[in-house]
Amino acid sequence: MPAKLDINYVEFSSSDIGASQAFFKAAFGWSFTDYGPSYQAIDNAGLDGGIAQADGDAVSPLVILYADDLDAAEAAVTAAGGEITKPQFDFPGGRRFHFREPGGNQLAVWSAAKAG
Repeated sequence: MPAKLDINYVEFSSSDIGASQAFFKAAFGWSFTDYGPSYQAIDNAGLDGGIAQADGDAVSPLVILYADDLDAAEAAVTAAGGEITKPQFDFPGGRRFHFREPGGNQLAVWSAAKAG
């Protein structure tokens, strides 16, 4: 039986991060942590999330799962018929990869950086 992965993070893309941030703050009372001009973490929203600068038009939100073992999660995704769309990469705090499940939905899996 594969390891159970929980939804851990939702990432929105935005063609205008400032406008998105202002909207979410005014409409929902969310707050933000600034990680530079191309990324804002969402705080106080019930589930961790962020807003990433879109390269063009904004796309559907990206649901991100958490795995203790990123390599095992990637193997499980591909064995189940998922297509890796963005190979593993580092980001502040960990690593992640993106994939498309057979029905067409794009998701990602991340794992915390190992101490050491």
